[in-house]
Amino acid sequence: MHQRLRPRRASRLAPTAVLLAAALTATGLTLGRADTAQADTASAFATRCGIHFCLNGKEYYFAGTNTYDLFTYGSASGDTETQFMDKARIDAQFANLQADKVDVVRLWMFNHENWHGFEKAKGVYDEQEFAQFDYIVQSAKAHGIRLVPVFENYWEAYGGIDTRLQWEGLSGDQPGRAAFFDKSRCSGCFTSYKNYVSYALNRVNHYSGVKYKDDPTIFAWDLMNEPRYEGQSAAENVDGTTLRAWVDEMGAFVKGIDSKHLLGVGLEGHGTNYGFGGDEGNPFVAVQQSPYLDYTSAHPYPTESWANLSVDQTKALIRSWIADSHDKVGKPFFMGEFNVHNADRSAWWSQIYPDFEAAGGDGSAFWWYQDHNVDGKFGVLAGAPELSVFRAHSDRMRAKSGLVSGTSSPSPSPSPSASASASPTASAPPTASASPSASASASASAGSPAPAGSCAVHYGLSDWGGTFNGDVTIKNTGTAAINGWQLAFAFPGGQQVTTMWNAVSAQNGRQVTATNPSSYNTVIAASGSLNFGFSGTSVAGTNGVPAAFTLNGTACGTY
Repeated sequence: MHQRLRPRRASRLAPTAVLLAAALTATGLTLGRADTAQADTASAFATRCGIHFCLNGKEYYFAGTNTYDLFTYGSASGDTETQFMDKARIDAQFANLQADKVDVVRLWMFNHENWHGFEKAKGVYDEQEFAQFDYIVQSAKAHGIRLVPVFENYWEAYGGIDTRLQWEGLSGDQPGRAAFFDKSRCSGCFTSYKNYVSYALNRVNHYSGVKYKDDPTIFAWDLMNEPRYEGQSAAENVDGTTLRAWVDEMGAFVKGIDSKHLLGVGLEGHGTNYGFGGDEGNPFVAVQQSPYLDYTSAHPYPTESWANLSVDQTKALIRSWIADSHDKVGKPFFMGEFNVHNADRSAWWSQIYPDFEAAGGDGSAFWWYQDHNVDGKFGVLAGAPELSVFRAHSDRMRAKSGLVSGTSSPSPSPSPSASASASPTASAPPTASASPSASASASASAGSPAPAGSCAVHYGLSDWGGTFNGDVTIKNTGTAAINGWQLAFAFPGGQQVTTMWNAVSAQNGRQVTATNPSSYNTVIAASGSLNFGFSGTSVAGTNGVPAAFTLNGTACGTY
């Protein structure tokens, strides 16, 4: 959304959550999910495996929200630990979010204003405000919630890029904001943004001693809230060339510092081809094909007067984003904001969420979960009737992830994960994080032959010319489980696998075998299926779908 309400010194609410929060100490938060069936995910970084998110090598789907204003909880004056930040209020909000089964929270990590400002003057970073964000991370950990912090704002709320432009002697607002993304017009904007991002990524949380870039409580980073390069030329409005170049540069910069976390750009998903908004220099596909981004995003607000979409039109819109994300961009889709107003919200959500799930949406985050009644248009309070719809959505997303009992969160002082994504290179997109099967033996033995006619394979191809992703699903169409598997196929050209996840790869010329890892993904249940994926290099025009597949030596059908 273009405008953001900015709550100030708001009154408290949610007495039940406050009582829960009172049990937490300032530096030793201990409250977590009561259900810890998936405790092995506690220190795992979220990764990307093909067109989906993954945790510990398994597909991960989540239900989230935005609580963008957590950084404003407190007086912004006085002693850091007891006055500047309101720890009880932060804990109370996370307790409410936890109770409503929120898995991921998107929030602001930017502000150039004096009140709760992270960077009030160019290059001057406020220690008290960052100390408050340290506590936000700790409270999120304790309540089993992961975070998507946003580095900067395109819009004027909390200063945004208008302030960075002013620091360089330029004016902001529209269309002046476009200069921020053009190095020839504002090279200082590039420098100040990078300096801030570097400081944040390398920040050491003073409670845990863990750098932000090493903390798995961070699900992902967003480069900016709703960037665009609008009104500079008709070609730019459609092609988004300048914004894509900015995303590539900043994405490479982030990945050069932090190879462990996922990265998104924070786009709205507008475009005349989608029938939602106009062409604004931020095309959904072209910008998010950047090899430094790990997922796509869009922000549907169908009941806004400029959109005026019905429920069915909204479902079709979201499905088109998901399809383009998976099939054209080859990445997971995150519906990073959405909501309706002047409508029966429960009725809308009851249709939008199930359709989102059925279409293969990977993560959602409604706008927004407030802790007091500050926004009568989009704000959702604890106890709101639509949250029962959300909780059901969360349960279904967790079930798709194999986390029926809920996800587990990192402990207050986690050890950084030893694994990390590969650094981006020019020849292969760095969008696949470290393979979950990296420790599996390449010589793992396959199981017994599958009965004839008992398997079918779907091969999804996302081809960018020099690089590509393959997404493979094996379906057991028989009546007995297949214990141990090896799938063999041949590339149509000189394709070469560079990274494979959820399976162990071996290649000899065009021939490829994918074998189950040693410790998971080993059994294909009767009438069940499993998925693995890979990235590879290719020569433009030579790629295609393999003609045949054999599972444990037996030919499979295709679908």
